[in-house]
Order: sequence, then structure tokens, then C-alpha cells
Amino acid sequence: MSSPNGHAKDPDAAEAANYSPETHAVHVPPEFSGNQRFSQQEIKDFCAALEIPFDPEVIDWRVTNTTKNGKLRGHVIPYADQRAYTDRLNALFTPAGWTRKYAIHTSANFERSRDQKIVAKVLVTCELMIFGLGSHSATGEEWADNDNAGTGAEAQAFKRACSCFGLGRYLYYFDGVWIDLDERKRPQSIPPLPGWATPAGWAQGLRPNGTNKTNGGTNGVKASEYPQQSSVIGEIERMAEQLGRGLYRGLLRDLARVWNPRQIQDVSLQQRVLEHMRSAERGRRRLKAAVDKLGPEALIPVLKQHRLTSIERIDNLELLKRIVLELERASDTGL
Repeated sequence: MSSPNGHAKDPDAAEAANYSPETHAVHVPPEFSGNQRFSQQEIKDFCAALEIPFDPEVIDWRVTNTTKNGKLRGHVIPYADQRAYTDRLNALFTPAGWTRKYAIHTSANFERSRDQKIVAKVLVTCELMIFGLGSHSATGEEWADNDNAGTGAEAQAFKRACSCFGLGRYLYYFDGVWIDLDERKRPQSIPPLPGWATPAGWAQGLRPNGTNKTNGGTNGVKASEYPQQSSVIGEIERMAEQLGRGLYRGLLRDLARVWNPRQIQDVSLQQRVLEHMRSAERGRRRLKAAVDKLGPEALIPVLKQHRLTSIERIDNLELLKRIVLELERASDTGL
């Protein structure tokens, strides 16, 4: 299957996407065959080796949000290029000891809530198999109007599949930090990594939850200094105040069947919940703008029509959308 525009810009991802047993005959040594069974101790050792953090030299920082209050500042989180993942797999299992397969699809066109643009999404599923350990699959997605949509979605899917084996999973514990940016919105300095996010600190027993795996202590470091959840979970929790209790809990209930976002283990589901909450936050801003224009009294009959006593009773995105559209139509007609 051909990939979207931009796919060929990453030769590593392109090679993986075009792989098939018919077109790429790979010799698999007997010791790495699907029938190979590792002992329980070998499996434990392999999993422990996969969990070790990457060398700090291969860690980059991505700006996820910006603000300007005198100085331009950005919220940054660390990440590793997917080649760091393949290097670790090759080092542990050899290139013949693991493989991956991609399935690429494109969704139907729909209206993107943030800019009302009609656009599709590129959806990629990656199945990662480590011979003798098993396989895991995960999904990645990107807007189709992104020139590198295919490459980005593939890398996302591959990394998520790797995290199921423990590889790179430690990166999900970062909440991120705010730092100064230059005029091109690049970090002016590189934040220091905590001890648990380095191979040396990990070998000493440091872990993201603040405990020392070797002796059960905190190694002189307060547990509060360590991020407790992934940056995505942190962003979801910060949406509670913006959305209000009803809408926030309603989205958690409908999308993830939980009341606490920290109970969401699937990373792709975390992303989906956050995306819906961001849409809801934009809807709340549109609602406020319409009420400011029409006056609060215009909201009362609309809420009564939907059997609501206040906007805090709105608990799903579809209901919010209907109320916003009704108020905006009234605003446009001057009613």
C-alpha cells in the first residue's frame, strides 16, 4: 500500500512500511525462530534491558505549548528518535531477532474542530514482534494535511508498540518543564535529566516514582521531585478547571470508562481523551463568546430546551456543540 506524502522523507520508516515476506526475504537463524522459547530468567533479563533509559546524548526536547509574559517560554518534554529504539532492539536481539509490520489507512474527511477545516487523518498500526518474547501492536495518527503525516504516524505507532515491551516507557513519566525560548521558538537551554532518566541512575536503582529499587529508599531525593504520570495525563488533569466538573467527568466516563485519568493505561486512549477535551475547551470558549454577545438571559431558554439548569450540567461534547450552534445562530440573526 502506498503511503501519504512525506512518507519517503524517513528512510527508516519507509523501509518498515514497505516490508512484506514476499518482497523482503529475511533469513531468521534458528535461535531466533518463532518457536524459540526463552527461560523465565532470560525473559526477565531482556525486559530489564529494554527498560533502561536511552543515553542522554540521543534525547531531544519537543515544545508542546508556548506562552509570552515578557519572555517567550515553552513547555518542553523529552523524546528519542525512533532510531534510538531500533538501535536498542538490534543490540539486544540482532536485526534478525525482531521485525515490525505497518498497516496504513486514511479516515474519511471530517471537520476539524480547532479551525473548521475539512481534513482526514492518517492512521497507522504497527505490530512489533520480538522472536521468543512475543508481539505487541499500537496505533499512531496524524492530520493528513501535515506534509510528514505518514512518517509521524508511523514513528508514533512504532514507539507505542515498543513501550509495551518497556522500551522507552520511562519517557511517559515526564510532565515537562517550562523554559525560555528564542525568537524561533527553540529552547535556549537544555533541561537537566533526573537521575532515573539516565542509564547510570537507573543502574543505581533510581525509578520515576521516587523509590530506589535496590534498597526501597528514596536515595535522599523527595518522591515529589519525580513526575508521577505521563505528560499527557498531566495535560488531561489540567483540563478539569477549564471544562468544569460535569464536562470533564463526562468525557472521562464516555471515552475511557474511568473517573480518574491516571487509571487510563493505554497511551492512544490518553491521547484521544486529551484531544476531545481540547475540543470541549474550544467549545466552552465559543459558548462564552456567544453569551457575552447575547447576554446571559439568552442562555436560559436554550438550556431549558435541553432540560439543563446550568452549563455545568453539560456532560458531553455533542450536547455542548448543539448548544453552541444554537446560540451562535441566534447571535448571527440578531435574536
